[in-house]
Amino acid sequence: MTKIILSGAFGRMGRAVTAAAIERGDIAIAAGIDPVGGAAEFSLYAGPEAIPAECAADAIIDFSHHTALPELLAFAIARNLPIVVATTGHDEQELAAMHAAAKKIPVFYSRNMSLGINLLIDLCRRASLALGTGFDVEIIERHHNRKLDAPSGTALMLADAIAETREETEYVYDRHTVRRQRDPSEIGIHAVRGGTIVGEHEVMFAGRDEVITLSHSAASREVFATGALAAAHWLPGKPAGLYAMQDLIKEL
Repeated sequence: MTKIILSGAFGRMGRAVTAAAIERGDIAIAAGIDPVGGAAEFSLYAGPEAIPAECAADAIIDFSHHTALPELLAFAIARNLPIVVATTGHDEQELAAMHAAAKKIPVFYSRNMSLGINLLIDLCRRASLALGTGFDVEIIERHHNRKLDAPSGTALMLADAIAETREETEYVYDRHTVRRQRDPSEIGIHAVRGGTIVGEHEVMFAGRDEVITLSHSAASREVFATGALAAAHWLPGKPAGLYAMQDLIKEL
């Protein structure tokens, strides 16, 4: 039985992780972290520093807020616990802290925990290699009206994968500010926010007289919870380092 500490236990994703863990049956939540508090079947703490040393756990899953990361990383290092970072919107300092922590403990980081999305990323990379710069790339992402960051971390993952295959790239987020023709090096990234959309990502490769579209749609948050739990189950026992969903997929 893999035991996890769940950060952001009472958020939307935290509740989804709890439900998915119960359904799996081979993962138990040893403790939860949430400053809001509430009733739970596991011990709940306002911050990681309050978790007693005798609380046995195999890994941490963070679905809280990116600003909580430095404190969680310090806790994970002190307890020698692997951590699955499933939050998005990190600044440069937080990303640097994550890379530094990965020299001491296993750190699993993905801006999207969905297996399907990570397959889409691979397909987009292959499409870009095959099509070349003769095709313009536009990425459209749609999320619910409560999402804080824009564009989504997943949209940036898609853009980054395509950028790896090209010599020059420029991410363009707002076209109305400059009146000019589109440059072939551009990757357009557009964010839509509304309603209860869980997550939709569409990548368009537009060439001369033809358009190729690759897309993924998440019907519920369960797909992200399932991926995070798979990572937490897989990570214990790995050497210190920075891991991604592609590493997990290779072993499935």
